[in-house]
Amino acid sequence: MQFKNTREFARSLDAQDKLISYKEEFIFPVINGKKVIYFTGNSLGLQPKRAQKYVNEIMNDWAGLAVEGHFKAEKPWWDYHERLTRPLAKVVGALPEEVTVMNTLTVNLHFLMVSFYRPTKRRFKIICEEKAFPSDQYMLASQVRFHGFDPKEAIVEIKKREGENFWRTEDVLKTIESTGDELALVLIGGVNYYNGQVFDMETITKAGKKAGAFVGWDLAHAAGNITLQLHDWDVDFAAWCSYKYMNSGPGNVSGIFVNKKYHGKKDIPRFEGWWGTKKETRFLMEPEFEPMPNAEAWQVSNAPVISFAPYLASLTLFDEVGMEALIAKRDLLTSYLEFVLKTIDDEIGINDVFEIITPPERGCQLSVFLHGQGKPLFDYLMENGVITDWREPNVIRLAPAPFYTSFEEMYEFGQILKKGILEN
Repeated sequence: MQFKNTREFARSLDAQDKLISYKEEFIFPVINGKKVIYFTGNSLGLQPKRAQKYVNEIMNDWAGLAVEGHFKAEKPWWDYHERLTRPLAKVVGALPEEVTVMNTLTVNLHFLMVSFYRPTKRRFKIICEEKAFPSDQYMLASQVRFHGFDPKEAIVEIKKREGENFWRTEDVLKTIESTGDELALVLIGGVNYYNGQVFDMETITKAGKKAGAFVGWDLAHAAGNITLQLHDWDVDFAAWCSYKYMNSGPGNVSGIFVNKKYHGKKDIPRFEGWWGTKKETRFLMEPEFEPMPNAEAWQVSNAPVISFAPYLASLTLFDEVGMEALIAKRDLLTSYLEFVLKTIDDEIGINDVFEIITPPERGCQLSVFLHGQGKPLFDYLMENGVITDWREPNVIRLAPAPFYTSFEEMYEFGQILKKGILEN
């Protein structure tokens, strides 16, 4: 398709967009009386309008039924989480029994590490990406220290090549091979939070498993954003937050994936609690833990259903639209944004103001170096109704989520950005 940086062309793309009506399903902040152009769905997704209804259902049941809501509500609380598993499994490419919802992301990674980081004197190293999201770095280092190892020795970081802004798959594979039988675990962010790169999860998983290691993925920036086939890729475990592309609300609950091959095992190391025991015997208060025959065995406490409600509301949207349609729009939308940025760069007449550091292997996000520009430009965008994400020293992250972003907004953003550079 031959793009044009005109409002008319952008509107023509919107006219052809089968998902354009879903923009009305979300609530937008307003600045100076106008809805914002929202680029930070990779940090916090917008609120679906239907979320309030789902939350109110539980609040009303709590008011009218109190404790009986666990069993007598229209959506009983004691199995509320089961309503999320089937639509969520479609999003991450899993069997329904391989996913569940609980806790928050880093908490879940810690819980999963009990099962999938079992270091020995010989096999104790963990491979991750250089400068992983800080919470992952802290989590890995604390796990390693807990087991009596030195993070400087046990954590192997895959580095970018000199002068490059992305990781090469061959470098990941070489690191796995060179670590050899010292490798206990590969745990990488499926989509890097900073540059937006999508890792080749299938190839890396296969290599890690061949080396005799467990392989897990932090999918915080991947779930609801890219194609995932966790079951078919034979991933051991994964976890993700729900408040970015999945629009469940700030700091909300996390999802987990545990490969079916580990289900029903009583001898697997695992921190256990009441809600992971079999439903049939849960209320008999038996002294011995009988694990659920699915990923729910990793659950510890009863479900925080008020938190689950907006997640379920958002998942109904994903179930209606499907990941295939979202990804098709995502690719066209992000490509058009890239075109707009390059066109504005040419129009400004200053060489290479914008340097896109996101490689072609990407989802919604474009990370852009603003050469010669600083925080005042970011502030200008915010003041003029464009919500982006600033990362030091001079990077803005732009994530046009396909559910609620239009092509005309990409054009409008370009005009605001151009004016901001020329005025600053």
